Amino acid sequence: MKKKILVVVLCLVCFSAAFAQKRPAKKRTRKTATTTQPVQQQPQQSSQQDNVAGSQASVTDTSKRKTFDPNKPFERPLDGYYKKNNILNARVTPLPNLRENDVAFAKRVWREIDVREKMNQYLASPKSRLIDVLLNAIAAGELTAYDPTPTKDDPGGDAFTVKLSAGGAKSKMADSSVVDKFDKDGNKIGSSLQAGEFNPDSVVKFRIKEDWVFDKQRSVFEPRIIGIAPLIKPKAGGLDLDYQPAFWVYFPEARPILATKEVASRNSDATGLSFDDVFMKRIFTSYIVKESNDKDERIKDYAQGIDKLYESERIKKSLMDWELNLWSY
Repeated sequence: MKKKILVVVLCLVCFSAAFAQKRPAKKRTRKTATTTQPVQQQPQQSSQQDNVAGSQASVTDTSKRKTFDPNKPFERPLDGYYKKNNILNARVTPLPNLRENDVAFAKRVWREIDVREKMNQYLASPKSRLIDVLLNAIAAGELTAYDPTPTKDDPGGDAFTVKLSAGGAKSKMADSSVVDKFDKDGNKIGSSLQAGEFNPDSVVKFRIKEDWVFDKQRSVFEPRIIGIAPLIKPKAGGLDLDYQPAFWVYFPEARPILATKEVASRNSDATGLSFDDVFMKRIFTSYIVKESNDKDERIKDYAQGIDKLYESERIKKSLMDWELNLWSY
């Protein structure tokens, strides 16, 4: 009987303990429910704050927009997605020093480059003309032009003796015409040449003066360009005159300028080839018009028609044969 009473008492104690544990749990859930109510209102407050911040950001963005300033200098946008710094910062590769005692053979020749030929058409491209590069450098004072007029000390007119001003060099490039002069009675008293407007497309030929030298110190037979001259065809009295140099440019002085000017190519825009590379690597076709001789004669002085071309090829072959015969045993 005592055991049954004890079991009943233990059951009552356990039941009361379990009931006591459940009641605080309900209170806690009510507290959590009351605490969760302001949490549900937080997103609304945060959204309102975001709207205010967005409105403030829109106001700040409008203040950062670029406005037109007439006093600000014009900045030209980059024409492309990369800047060609290699050709703009190019430097000339100096030629090896040449001593007089090392020259075993030397021959001076004059060549003419016709830009109307297919291989030379890039020299007259509207994007980058050789004549424009020379004239712009002369106008800027970076290059010196020399008068091609023959003198007593310079019969050929290509010894770089008389300097020309920038205006004088450009005036020689313009088409000139003979204008008659009359007195007040209408009598002709003389005539003069009047320069017209310069057309860069009228320059279709260039003359090159160069020396072929064999350096026995390095055992190299190579050409070295001395000067370049654009050729013009003057018009005087309806006469058909031959092409004549407008001015001469000293090639070693022009190399630093030509090295920073890129030539145009029909195959690729990223050639990286400068005008200095064109002349140093001989990327052009030409024909010889004169070689140094005791009579100072040009080819056209003793050859006519197709014979002038044959004589030019003969001189070219004689230079190549001299080098080949040098190494024959």
